[in-house]
Amino acid sequence: MKNLLLAAFISASFLSTNAQIYFSRTGYLGMYSKTNMEDIKADNNKVSYIINFSTNQIEISCLQTAFEFEKALMQEHYNENYVQSEKYPRAVFKGKIEPATPIDLKKDGTYKIKASGNLEMHGVTKPMAVDGVVKISAGKVSVEAKFPISCKDFNIQIESALKDNISDKIDVTAKADLAELKK
Repeated sequence: MKNLLLAAFISASFLSTNAQIYFSRTGYLGMYSKTNMEDIKADNNKVSYIINFSTNQIEISCLQTAFEFEKALMQEHYNENYVQSEKYPRAVFKGKIEPATPIDLKKDGTYKIKASGNLEMHGVTKPMAVDGVVKISAGKVSVEAKFPISCKDFNIQIESALKDNISDKIDVTAKADLAELKK
């Protein structure tokens, strides 16, 4: 089923005659909240990334329930009380990458990019622009970015009793090793 959905998605929004499409289903998203009271960290290694380097389209999608926290109770609160993952199961970023210089997928190098688009999470869609890098090494392609998001921007309510434990600003790390989609 996942492969069928991936194929439908790719053909509907990414394929062109000279497409250079790279993807991962095992990409990473990490979240980090730092306060004087407590640090909270969560990792998700089941994130889908797809980039069409011919059109510079990018899409990143993850299930909220795939985030793993240090403590089971934190994970339960995250899914039930904050992101309401039963009602809003996915977070999705759709946009375009804007390389500072043209990306040569056949040449080793690190290319600075800006990804601009919309992040949909918790039933809210917000425009965002994120600086990142595309790395080419020995024919392998990887992407990485770090950026903050605000809970308030996505209507994620933090109870007043926990405002000293959970920061409104969450630092996000996104990275993935991508494989070329073969026709």
